[in-house]
Parts: sequence; structure tokens; C-alpha cells
Amino acid sequence: MLGSATSPYLRQHQNNPVHWREWSDAALAEARERDVPILLSVGYAACHWCHVMAHESFEDDATAAQMNRDFVCVKVDREERPDIDSIYMSATVAMTGQGGWPMTCFLTPAGEPFYTGTYYPPVSRGGMPSFREVLAAVTEAWTQRRADLDDTAARVREHIVANSPPLPAGAVPVDGPLLEQAVTTVLDEEDREHGGFGGAPKFPPSALLEALIRHAERTRDPFALEAAARTLTAMARGGIYDQLAGGFARYSVDAAWVVPHFEKMLYDNAQLLRVYAHLARRTGDRLARRVVAETVEFLRRDLRVDGGFASSLDADADGVEGSTYVWTPAELVEVLGNDDGRWAAELFAVTGHGTFEHGRSTLQLPVDPADRDGSDADRFDEVRAALLRARATRVQPTRDDKVVTGWNAMAVTALAEAGAGLGVPAYIDEALWCADALLRDHLVDGRLRRSSLGGVVGEPDGGLDDHAALTTALLTLFQVTGDPRWRDTGLELLDTAIELFADPQAPGAWFDATGAGLIARPRDPIDGATPSGASLMAEALLIASALAGPDKAVGYAELSEHSLARASVIVAKLPRSAGHWMSVIEARVAGPLQVAVSEVPGSDHLLTARAWRVAPGGTIIVAGERDSQPLLEGRGPVDGHDAAYVCRGTVCGLPLTDPDQLADHLV
Repeated sequence: MLGSATSPYLRQHQNNPVHWREWSDAALAEARERDVPILLSVGYAACHWCHVMAHESFEDDATAAQMNRDFVCVKVDREERPDIDSIYMSATVAMTGQGGWPMTCFLTPAGEPFYTGTYYPPVSRGGMPSFREVLAAVTEAWTQRRADLDDTAARVREHIVANSPPLPAGAVPVDGPLLEQAVTTVLDEEDREHGGFGGAPKFPPSALLEALIRHAERTRDPFALEAAARTLTAMARGGIYDQLAGGFARYSVDAAWVVPHFEKMLYDNAQLLRVYAHLARRTGDRLARRVVAETVEFLRRDLRVDGGFASSLDADADGVEGSTYVWTPAELVEVLGNDDGRWAAELFAVTGHGTFEHGRSTLQLPVDPADRDGSDADRFDEVRAALLRARATRVQPTRDDKVVTGWNAMAVTALAEAGAGLGVPAYIDEALWCADALLRDHLVDGRLRRSSLGGVVGEPDGGLDDHAALTTALLTLFQVTGDPRWRDTGLELLDTAIELFADPQAPGAWFDATGAGLIARPRDPIDGATPSGASLMAEALLIASALAGPDKAVGYAELSEHSLARASVIVAKLPRSAGHWMSVIEARVAGPLQVAVSEVPGSDHLLTARAWRVAPGGTIIVAGERDSQPLLEGRGPVDGHDAAYVCRGTVCGLPLTDPDQLADHLV
């Protein structure tokens, strides 16, 4: 029943003996007609333990027979249906104190959860019951103590609804002191030895690092920039970064970024591309610029599919985690010969004992050969190329080819900003290709869809995050190219998002999904592995307020102010979980800073290029001929030369015609 799904994760289960259904009204109706519970299994393609449970239980005929007899079995890809995942993860955490994937939930035919868990083994161990024991216990309770289950389900539903109220309005002033206190709190938790914040496991704090760089640009605080640079350098030199092919793994299991969980996610690499590009143009850091180039190449080579960029590469290859990426000293010598093999082992910190499992090591780069003489740099390139060719002969991790709107939109923004900020037009071309594909495939009769596979769009609607991230991407492309179709489409999408997701009872509060057919309407303003939909919406509104005509700009600005005011309590109390909120507030407190470059026909675009290279993160930059867009109305060239107008909020300076003068006003 899953063979026609637009999720590779669901398709992985199409040949299970379990009679899986996709989430639908029909599946719930079947449960009502049969008077059996729903067994909801939620996971995603790159999830290691999802594969383990599938092999142990879902591929087992006896287990499948028990599931088919006593339940309606529903399989959900959390990346395709984050709304479903959010609701039932809230229930799982509330009922068990913890969550994770695979997530296993038992629901009434109305979709209300009464028993939840995560991974269950095929045989009981360590105090954990076997999966079949859980199935039997649920069936026994369903048939013998139904009233108790119904009561539990009703209370869980009430809990979910009651625990997703809007944030309070204006709890804390949105201003510089709020950001200074948040940054102080974050820096107090920095691991100054290894980079990052807190202990293991360590996830790339992408949005938080962007916020720190923006804070340093606004306040000239050297400590914020140094902390961001320490973490970005440590990650780029660690095993979490693919030293041969580029791209970052999901997280590090240790505090020093040595051993990753090897799955590679588009959303991580899109966010990290943005922040490494920002560091590179802010500081000129050579390592950061190399990481940008290699990450872009990773996206092109390993994730580019028809319709956009694929969602992820699996952590496993042929059922063995990390086997594609790790090495022994002997393997290096076998590929490179004695001299280069020993040199590579020292360079990449590959030891006889190993840093991973079974005496094998991840590749690190404690010292960059580019910092030595030219011969070492050339040798480094040759060694990496040889090792990458050898690695290509190994079993490769599978790829989830699903194209997710919001994640691709973040990649578009990162590519466009990197291309403009570092002067690499090819990155902008890649962003334009991806955006064109998203609008072609995912915007169907004005309705934005969440994902597609092989050019076939899925049925689930896009959520708040998809609408908001794509709006920002399109408005960024407008700034980079000057093509008004990107702005116009972005503003139309933003208006749709306001209509679909705004809480009419609480201005500035947002729902993450429409909630159609669900027991609750999910809402989570906390930034996690990806920015929350609400913080993405605040960013889109802030940018739109500067790019839209006066008839709409004021409304966008007011909604952005309301959103940031509600988020201030998160920034004040949980700054490490508010990285994107902090980035948007930094842009807001800075003005927002706007640069309008009025260009003459045949312009050399030198002022515009300088603005993109030196302007702080979050600056809104437009260029074109006089009156071609709202920010340029009434602002023209000076004495036949391009002129730049720098504005902070509603206060603008005199026109500048010299690129160095412009830089002085922006740095």
C-alpha cells in the first residue's frame, strides 16, 4: 500500500508483511469499522534505529501477522508530516518523559493516543518488554479495559491542547539589552576547548552561530565573534565534517566533534552553508571559504535531484553505520602507498587504536596543509582525491530523494547569500535553479505542498516553516537579482501564510500547520534542528516590510513586531533554543539596516557588490534604476554615478558614490 508514496521512507516499507497504510481519513475509518486501535509508527529514512526495528519486527512474519490482526497499522514519515510527528511526540514525551524515533504510538480510531513509546526490541531485555509483548498487552487492554483507555486518551488530548497556548505578548522588551543578556548566557556555556555549547552529544548550533556573528557586527563585541569562529573552526576540522567530500554529519556523539552520527541532512548543511559564508566574508577566514565551496559541491554532487536537493544521506551503508567514511592506517597505505599513506594517517589523525569502532578512525584535520607551504597543499589535494576515488568503491549510504520545501528554501537563501557575499555567481545560479524547481513542482494552484519525489508532488500541504522559509528565499533572490517576479511571488506566498497560520486571537502567534484531520493544531515556537516556523515567519515579515509597497509594508512590520515581542520570553529564558529568533532580533535592533543602490544604465555594479561583501547579516540590499522598487523611490544616481543610500529603520544617510565610503558606513 506504500508503493505509490512520495516518501522514500514509506517506500522502504512497501514490501513488509505488515499491511501499512498512509495517514488518511480512510485509515481512521477502517479502525472505526473494525473497532481496533491504530498502531502509528513514525520515523524517517536516515534514522538508524528505525531501520533496526524494521528489520527485527516489521520484516518478521509472525510479528506482522499479530499487527495486521489486531491493529490498523499506519506508517508516517516525520519529514513529510511534521504536524503529525509534533502532536504525537508531545504525547510521547508527556506519557514517557522522553521521545525519539522510531516513535510507536497506539491510538483510538479518533486518533487520540493512549499508549506511546519509541523503539521496542524483538525480545525483552534490560527491563524493556519485547514489541510483541507490548502488542499483546495493548490488545488485552483494548478488549478488557476499554473505558480506561478511552479516559487516558481523552486526558492526553486535553493535555496536548492545553500545552500549546500562544506565547505571552510583550513579556520582555525586544531591544539591545535583551540580546546582550542572551549572548552572555550563551557564552557562559561555551566549551572553549572544543567549541560548541554544553556537552556531548553536540549538534551544530547553526542558527545560534549566525546570531553571534550578527551580534558582533552590531555591537563590535569580539567575544561573540571569537566564540562563533571557534565552533565553526572546530567543526570544520573534526570528524563531523567530511574531510574528503564536504558536508556535515547530523551531530557528534562526543564533545570534541570527532565521531559523528553519520547521517547527512540537507537542513544542517543549508544552515551551515549560510553561517560559514557569513564568517568567510566577515573575516576572510580561508578555512571557512573552503568549507563553503566544498559544501556547495556536496549539495551539487550528492544531493541534487530532479526538482531540488534530496533530504538526506543515510547513516548506514549495507546496515553498518559509518562504514563508508572510516579508515585504518593500513587502508590508507593500501590506497596511497607507504609515504603518502603514513603522511595521511598523521594528517587525518588516523591511529592504530582507532577513534571509531573496530580500530577504524574518522578523518579529522587538526592542521590544515593550506597553512603550510604550497607543496603540502598540493599533496593534500592529491591525497584527498585518491582517497575519495577509493571510497567511491565502497558500499554507499542510501539517499532519501524526497525534496522538502522548507529545507530547499533554506538552501536557496544560503546559496544566494554566499554567491553575492563571496562574489561567486555560480552559487546564485544554483539557488535560481532550485527556486525555479520548487515553484514549478510544489506550488500547485496557489497551494504550497510539503514535498515531492521524482518530480511528483505529495499530497501533504506545506506548513508554516515551508511558507516562511520559501518567502525569505524568494525575497533574497529578488535582492540578489533585482528580478521583481521573485519579490511578487514571495509576497503572495507570505499573504497566504498569514491567512493560513496566523492565530486570530493572538496577533504575532502562529500555528505550525492547518490542523486539518488532526486532534490538535501543533504550535512550537522553539528553535530546534531547524528554526521554528514562527521565527522563520518573523524573518520573512521583517524582510517583506522593507521590500513591499507602502500599502502592505506597515502591516508586515506590525506583524513582525508582534511576533518578536512574543518570542522575547524564549530569548530571555532559553537563548540556546532561540538562535534564529536572536538572528532576526539582531537584524531588527540594527534598524533593520537597508542599503538601496540607485544604478545608472550600464552600471558596473561595484557599489552593489561591495554592499553584499561587507554589510552585516540581515541587511536588506536592493539595487536597480531609480524608482524601480519601493526602496529606490525618490533616490537617484549622483552626477551620473551609482549612489548608495544607507538607512537604519526610517533614518537614511546621504548618498554615497565611493565603494570604500560605503564600506566605512557598513562595517
